[in-house]
Amino acid sequence: MDSGILIDSFADFARNKNIDRPTMIRILEDVFRTMIRKKFKVDDNFDIIINADKGDLEIWRFREIVDDNSEDIWDHDKISLTDARKIEPDFEIGEEVAEEIKLLDFGRRAVTTARQTLIQKIKDLEKDILFQKYKDLVGEIITGEVYQILSREVLLIDAEGNELIIPKNEQINKDRYRKGDAVRAIVHRVEMHNGNPRIVLSRTSPTFLERLFESEVPEVYDGLITIKNVVREPGERAKVAVESYDDRIDPVGACVGMKGSRIHSIVRELQNENIDVINFTDNMELYIARALSPAKIVSMKIDTENSRVSVYLKPDQVSLAIGKGGQNIKLASRLVGLEIDVFRELDGLEEEDVDLDEFSDEIESWIIDELKRIGLDTAKSVLKLGREDLIRRTDLEEETIDDVISVLSQEFE
Repeated sequence: MDSGILIDSFADFARNKNIDRPTMIRILEDVFRTMIRKKFKVDDNFDIIINADKGDLEIWRFREIVDDNSEDIWDHDKISLTDARKIEPDFEIGEEVAEEIKLLDFGRRAVTTARQTLIQKIKDLEKDILFQKYKDLVGEIITGEVYQILSREVLLIDAEGNELIIPKNEQINKDRYRKGDAVRAIVHRVEMHNGNPRIVLSRTSPTFLERLFESEVPEVYDGLITIKNVVREPGERAKVAVESYDDRIDPVGACVGMKGSRIHSIVRELQNENIDVINFTDNMELYIARALSPAKIVSMKIDTENSRVSVYLKPDQVSLAIGKGGQNIKLASRLVGLEIDVFRELDGLEEEDVDLDEFSDEIESWIIDELKRIGLDTAKSVLKLGREDLIRRTDLEEETIDDVISVLSQEFE
């Protein structure tokens, strides 16, 4: 293989990979200098001239002519007068000899190795470029096409055919993928795995929800509305605290849009995730009250030293504050950065009875249904019946009944 064919084939390969000309020249020179060092031990007295556009390569070796008996004759940058005159008969001592080294002088094996090395360097450079490209996109939304669905991850490809990954734990539980689907997600992290860039996407990250707000709400994108915090139970519920520095803009209204037009597209993207948008405030009591919406709070006590807050509500508001599966209170706690404890506030001196449904966060629904089946729908009615009658009249195990009595008793302690 002569130098023209080698340079041309490499240049075509590099151009197909979108490698710029200066980088291509640098890689070529690095590889040829490696060849020179293998053959001649050093490369500091060699010049390499490359014209990738024409496929030209010239390698020149420069040496100073010394007397045949000189002690310096064995130096890498010296040549004896006799050897110099074999190149040009009228050379004299002290002159410099410029000798062109042909690519084939390195041997066929070295040339083949050089070609393989060039291709490998381009592939490595391509991986580095891909890594840096997506490193700069971390936290940004991109769209990929599903091409393979595995048990632990979904594989996508971007517009340039690069592989992207959404692991199971970064998928919304309700997500269903089919080959060819276009999927939106944020670039969650980029890492090198066995020398290859691994691009991990996420649809569960709070940042994904934040970026969706930026894309759907112009005031957020323009910075007129600031998203102060986002907390999520992906696919189920989310709370977003927003603030506007312009008194003329209602941040909640702008984010929700006319008749919910702006928020609806975000909700659909997140598989009908219920999104609460609330006004951020530095008034912690008001912020906590908004975070626990739609529940109405009677009073609260904030213990800043232990990062806890005790919230008191009417009995009929407790289930609203806690939410399905405890989601509302968990998200509210994470939003305000305090652990929230909910207490029922009772009117009058006598203890009120409490509906069994108010204990849905502590007692499983099928147990409550079994108690209702025998006509018990309040806490006091269950306690009044007593343990033995409960065992006899229900299909519940003794251990389960003991747990229920313990939970209900604590309510009135």
